[in-house]
Amino acid sequence: AGVLGSAVGMDKAAAKDLFTAHNIPQVRHRTLRESEWKADREEILKSIRNRFLPPLFTKPANLGSSVGITKVNDFKDLDEAVRTAFDFDRKIIIEQGVAGKELECSVLGDENPRASLPGEVIPARDFYDYQDKYLDGKTSFKLPADIPAEMTEKIRRLAVKAYRALDCSGMGRVDFFLEDGSGRLYVNEINTIPGFTEISMYPKLWEISGLPFAELLDTLIDLGLKRHLRKKSVRP
Repeated sequence: AGVLGSAVGMDKAAAKDLFTAHNIPQVRHRTLRESEWKADREEILKSIRNRFLPPLFTKPANLGSSVGITKVNDFKDLDEAVRTAFDFDRKIIIEQGVAGKELECSVLGDENPRASLPGEVIPARDFYDYQDKYLDGKTSFKLPADIPAEMTEKIRRLAVKAYRALDCSGMGRVDFFLEDGSGRLYVNEINTIPGFTEISMYPKLWEISGLPFAELLDTLIDLGLKRHLRKKSVRP
């Protein structure tokens, strides 16, 4: 992605603001700055208790790989969870937890992006945290996700919409929650530089969608060359 898409994709709070502006469904959330927290801690804790129900998540706005994220199952642990997130960033996100499937969808392209079939992440721990992602290696995946065809198409459409909302290009992976019971679909976040080894979700989702790894590389290289030509054609 370019500067804008990369920067906004990295800042979860800014991305959520843009998703809201484009009517993209998200779980209930709140952005909190450290200066606000220090000035009015008790009132903020009260407000969060009134607006959210456990479980909820606290996360730094500008980090990835689940670093600094805490799942809060009881409000008595909220204060410590907020402090942990502030250890990593001056701006954090409070987010309502959702019971359901964690789904991922790969997007490819510039002016006319397309989306892969979605896959499901099945964490081995309480949630898909750093330990689960990089150390234990016990997470399993369903490729493609075992969901109805109409939900698959809805995810693909929404993935492209989220990608366009952040002005992304080249590649990106959009992550979703599919809530049990209600069937509500929420965009969680977008990763503008997803993992890209042969065993990573981004290329594996394209592989099950009919685009093998080598052809995916060719497509990305071609997109890069075409984008370079377009930039050169713009008057300085």
